Amino acid sequence: MAKFELRSYQKEVVERALKGENVIIWLPTGGGKTRAAVYVARRHLETTANAKVMVLVNKVHLVDQHYTKEFKPYLGNGYRLMKVSGDSQEKDFFGIVVQDNDVIICTAQILYNALINKEEAKHVELSDITLLIIDECHHTHKESVYNKIMRCYVEKKLKGQRQIPQILGLTASPGTGGARDLEDAVNHVLEICANLDSVIVSTKNYTPELEEKVPRPQKTFDIVEKRAADPFGDHIKWMMQQIHGFMNLPSDVRLRECGTQEYEADVVILEQRGVREDNRLLAQCALHLRQYNDALLINDTLRMMDAYRSLEEFYNTKVTTAIDGTDYFLVGLFQENQVELKNFATDPRFENPKMAKLESTLLGQFGPDVQSRGILFSRTRRSTHCLLDWVQKKRTLQKAGIKAAILTGAGNGITYMTQNEQADTIRNFRNGTLNLLISTSVAEEGLDIPECNLVVRYGLLTNEIAQQQASGRARARDSQYSVVAQEGGREIRRERINEYLEELTGKAIARVQSMSEHEFRRKTNEIQTQTIIMNKVLQDRKTEKKNRHAASSIRILCRNCFAQVASGSDFKLLENAHYVNVNPDFKNHYKLGGKVVLEKRFEDWEPGCTVSCNNGNCNKDWGFEMKYKKVAILPNLAIKNFALETPEGRVTVKKWKDVPFMVEEFTFEQYCNDHFPDLFD
Repeated sequence: MAKFELRSYQKEVVERALKGENVIIWLPTGGGKTRAAVYVARRHLETTANAKVMVLVNKVHLVDQHYTKEFKPYLGNGYRLMKVSGDSQEKDFFGIVVQDNDVIICTAQILYNALINKEEAKHVELSDITLLIIDECHHTHKESVYNKIMRCYVEKKLKGQRQIPQILGLTASPGTGGARDLEDAVNHVLEICANLDSVIVSTKNYTPELEEKVPRPQKTFDIVEKRAADPFGDHIKWMMQQIHGFMNLPSDVRLRECGTQEYEADVVILEQRGVREDNRLLAQCALHLRQYNDALLINDTLRMMDAYRSLEEFYNTKVTTAIDGTDYFLVGLFQENQVELKNFATDPRFENPKMAKLESTLLGQFGPDVQSRGILFSRTRRSTHCLLDWVQKKRTLQKAGIKAAILTGAGNGITYMTQNEQADTIRNFRNGTLNLLISTSVAEEGLDIPECNLVVRYGLLTNEIAQQQASGRARARDSQYSVVAQEGGREIRRERINEYLEELTGKAIARVQSMSEHEFRRKTNEIQTQTIIMNKVLQDRKTEKKNRHAASSIRILCRNCFAQVASGSDFKLLENAHYVNVNPDFKNHYKLGGKVVLEKRFEDWEPGCTVSCNNGNCNKDWGFEMKYKKVAILPNLAIKNFALETPEGRVTVKKWKDVPFMVEEFTFEQYCNDHFPDLFD
């Protein structure tokens, strides 16, 4: 087993954890929090009878990273280690895995599922664990899975149960929880401490050593003057005004400024209202206005052609799916203005000046004979693809030796990456095959990414936690942290606010740390008691909402054409994860599309083809078919693609957990009885 020593500031922050106290370690990105946690875990295993250490992470790729890079090298020879994530077969007998191993590294969802699963091979009790390490523990709030686990813990603690694990939380940035003044920020930090039942510790005596080992990058604001003229953006705004006039906006609706995230929020609410009021004109116009607003946001950050293509792609799918006069007007408006928009978008006189500033920022650190590594953070998956295309086509950047690739979140769909693609990209960045990552927020926290000498935040409006995490990626000596933004723009204002909030976080933590033990315990116990009571009230309300209507009284409508396609009673919940329609007549309402390809393989099911509305020209995406146990063909549907007609009126919900009726569990036996009765005669 490899030997290792901690730095002085790391020894300081683990002192109380080594005494068995519940502790949150607050150290900056690159400060060695995980290494400190490994040290605590090893001492715990050496000194605790029947020790069982569980390490929780909030992202799948961190399971392998922590196992391979940190825990396996230092604990692997003397102890039994196992890593488990959603695509591991071990999750299906997680209870046995926990019994048979000393250290288990897994996603938080795996543990939570095991806590609530009563099947013996899958079930785990908190009393089975003696040390629970929670990575990126600032996510322990509201309805996060971390908080659900810790609520189980706090309930047991308040009931006086002694068989509960020691807690060790790790964070670089607890944040202020949206607070702008010190008292509220202190309350936020206390809430995090209460949720984790832990004190928060940081280095006091070895700050100079920490600053030496984890230098802060030089921060620069690369300011761009406002565009002299923007005929492309102006023309889009004029088209949006035409839609405003056509849709006959309700008198109580006030839309905020076009081209902002506030406007996007307004039209999202407007679309929901249109669906609720059976007003397809309002709903469809709102959807199209959101696309134009997206184009304005792209135009503000990227090339004009990127914005134009986003509209072109959207309308290419709409040309053949028009249902009524609303669709014909909206499609016609784009077609009538398409040539003019493209002409503006290809006129170099009006190109976005931010792109030129971004180019000079990159060239300031990259060159043919310069060994540089950088991360360019952008807001959306689409923007990362556009920026990669720009980097690869820009001759000056290619001459400078920039070898770029995208790093975005894992998921399904064209703009998502698989976990293997993520791992390959990071490996290539680490070994120098790539030297620039163009990333969404996925690279902000947790990932084991080599020291960078340039971090650029481009077109981002995020909170102080994201800013601190991104800044912490610039770990090389004399590194640069650049904010490319328009003079007087929202990005600059947000960055300045975040600087203030980062300072406020430090003051709030210092205030909490200065409290007497008695005062700290009194306040955190109050928060814990209130939280448990409030959670019970909310659960009762949710149950009440679920029981508000009988499933058979709910009519399910396509969200696009408003055709009635199902009843609430047609749906069943399969394996606590998939909402499937079991009515054999439902197949008459949908058509099949392309085959769904998933990176993971599943034990009992496999994906089939996409399904979409079969009502005339509608073609609204609904979800996909899945084959269960090689027999049952089940449409697996996303409720956000539908409207619900209830006895109290029409509603829309984003997620199945919010529907106002109970969805019964799927049973394979019942399905076979209903669909293959001859087999059971």
